[in-house]
Amino acid sequence: MKKFDYPISIRPLSKEEGGGYVAEALDLPGCIADGESVEEAVIEIKSAIKSWIKTAEEFGDPIPKPSVAENYSGQWRLRVPKSLHAALALQAKEEGVSLNTFAATLLAEGIGRKLTVC
Repeated sequence: MKKFDYPISIRPLSKEEGGGYVAEALDLPGCIADGESVEEAVIEIKSAIKSWIKTAEEFGDPIPKPSVAENYSGQWRLRVPKSLHAALALQAKEEGVSLNTFAATLLAEGIGRKLTVC
């Protein structure tokens, strides 16, 4: 993981808030940026993360490690009804992929849809 790979949250701003998008580095208190587009907000938050870390270094303040690297293994146990398990397994077989790959794809599509709607 690179020095500046921190998880970020992006949300649209209402017209009352000025429009555009706001991005926040979740592990770095007060590290926020905005932009007219999602892409611009991402560029701005990356710059803000670098500035936040540089300032913390100058003042000798602690710099949190990115939480994604430390707290998530990529594995967890999920219990679902037998009927859902069967339906997912059958659909994965039809798609020619493993159940794990199929479920991960569905989750990624779902979170991607949520991020673009928020």
